[in-house]
This record gives sequence, structure tokens and C-alpha cells, in this order.
Amino acid sequence: MTSHRTSHRFFVLGAFFAGTAVAAGAFGAHLLKPVLDAPMLAVFETAARYQMYHALALCLVSSAGGRYPNLNGTAVGWLFTAGILLFSGSLYALSLVGIPWLGALTPFGGAAFMTGWALVAWGVWRSDRTL
Repeated sequence: MTSHRTSHRFFVLGAFFAGTAVAAGAFGAHLLKPVLDAPMLAVFETAARYQMYHALALCLVSSAGGRYPNLNGTAVGWLFTAGILLFSGSLYALSLVGIPWLGALTPFGGAAFMTGWALVAWGVWRSDRTL
């Protein structure tokens, strides 16, 4: 279970990440299209898309603790946050700066996302079995 204060912080963080994903998407569509080649623009768009998915998921998970008492929203929140920073952040940097080694960080963000989703499934499943 997640405290009210922690849920509140993750919801605010999710809203912030969602807003910045919109800004990144607009930046990519309007300002980067003439600057980046198609593959790097696709990398940038992937970063914005996954940031938005997980920003919204962060908001939802932060609100789900009361309904699913076995859901560890704190762990999931930190995993989604780490995933956004590592996955999306490394893809943004890779597409904008072109430093190839930054791509090595991306799988760690993906692993954080997958672990977070596994914890969501486990917590909801366990909650359903105890209700």
C-alpha cells in the first residue's frame, strides 16, 4: 500500500511527465522534422510515446492503492519514473546528441517498465484473491 503523500507525489510527477511528453511530441513534430533524419525522428517519437504511456500509468497507479491493497504503488512509481528517465531520456539524448553509447541505457529503462508492470499485475492479482 502507498501512503497518501507518496500517491500524491507520483500523481504530480505523472502529470508533469505527461505535460512534458506533449511538449516533446510537439517539439519533434514541428521543430525537429526538418533537422533529424527519419530514423532519428522515429527514435525521438518513440521516446515521447513511451513517456506518455508511463506518465498516464503513473497517475493511474498512484490512485489505485485504495482499490488494490496489495499493489506496491511506491515500487511501481519509482520503476515507472526510472523507466521514463532511462528509456525515454536515453532515446531523446541519442536522437538529439547522437552519442551512440546512450543507447546502452535504454534497455535498463525498458526493464524498469517491465518490472513495474509485473508488480502491477502481481499486486492486483494478490489483492483480488484476498478480497
